[in-house]
Amino acid sequence: MGCNGAHGGDPEPVDFAVARERMVVDQIEARGIADPRVLAAMREVPREQLVPEEVRASAYEDRPLPIGHGQTISQPYIVAEMSAQLELSGDERVLEIGTGSGYQAAILGELAREVYTIEIVEPLAERAAADLERLGYENVHVRTGDGYKGWPEEAPFDAIIVTAAPDHVPQPLIDQLAVGGRMVIPIGRGIQSLTLITRDEHGVNRKTLLGVMFVPMTGEAQQR
Repeated sequence: MGCNGAHGGDPEPVDFAVARERMVVDQIEARGIADPRVLAAMREVPREQLVPEEVRASAYEDRPLPIGHGQTISQPYIVAEMSAQLELSGDERVLEIGTGSGYQAAILGELAREVYTIEIVEPLAERAAADLERLGYENVHVRTGDGYKGWPEEAPFDAIIVTAAPDHVPQPLIDQLAVGGRMVIPIGRGIQSLTLITRDEHGVNRKTLLGVMFVPMTGEAQQR
């Protein structure tokens, strides 16, 4: 879906196709992620085209990267792990809170029928929307706003992914999760717990997955 090429001005141009394949093998498959659709999506999306120019050469390194405005893009493994936890088959409607660079949204765009993604930092939302359109993701819809309230007019969602950490699960997001749906969200301050929330006809269940560090959720989440 994207093109590969050298980053102009680098003394040793990065072969992004090779770096992307090495990322999948060394960082994702080696850590036990085996969902073939997630692995295919991670091989498809050109991460280097969804990060700022100055960190493009580092796009496939095993770490978060700064994307401006005090925000980061998660390390590839965390993107893959969160995506795999949603167990997407291809026909779902997914809500993402925290668009950031648009990379996670692009991965979701490969995995789901429709993706609705909200970013509170307007310049990031605008840049992500332009990049996703340029890369051809017509099924990804970007909105600027406070993700705490979700996207009620498009609810319910089969899956919800949150890429900034509140200290509690926003009730509007629980309300917008379909019965049978899955939500992955980091909860807490400092080191957070990546949490899987599932909803069935009896209520909501929680399972702690692993410790993570995301930027805090801003907006209404900080006021509660």
